[in-house]
Amino acid sequence: MALPLPVERLWDELQSARAELLREAERLSQRQADWKPSEHDWSVGEIVDHLTLAEINTGKLTTKLLKELPAGAAAFPPDLVEFAPVPSGAAGPAEAPPVVWPAHGKSIGELMATMRATRERSRQSIERLAQCDPRVLTFKHFRLGEMDLGQWWRLQASHDLAHLQQLREVKASPGFPRE
Repeated sequence: MALPLPVERLWDELQSARAELLREAERLSQRQADWKPSEHDWSVGEIVDHLTLAEINTGKLTTKLLKELPAGAAAFPPDLVEFAPVPSGAAGPAEAPPVVWPAHGKSIGELMATMRATRERSRQSIERLAQCDPRVLTFKHFRLGEMDLGQWWRLQASHDLAHLQQLREVKASPGFPRE
């Protein structure tokens, strides 16, 4: 399906961030995936699990909001040339809401497969986003306030990049298994 240019750019942003993350996490052993720099830090496996849960929930939010689509908003607006930026306040660590808390010790192979499958399903959400005016579909983020559906998906891309940095820091930590 051909996507409107802003949606295509969003998809490219999502894919670029995810590709970097997958490159960093692939070929890690289970021991490496489970290793934590401290009891308060997340492991690589937990980071992957968290990002997958967050994306699943953004997909669910997309489905929910699209069911509430107002009449007249069922076409992508030609005047929308770029999605609004994610509201400020997204920088820096924050306590994740319980719905996206990761589990420790899951199989890294299963985590990676689930992450890839989730992204395939997200493509369907992005295609549905391309068929409406995402600016009228809003939902309150627990930390950032009211955001439209385009912003929610942009947040997913920046979320991947933030946790990509965290993942790299875990791998660079003293004591990280080098097997």
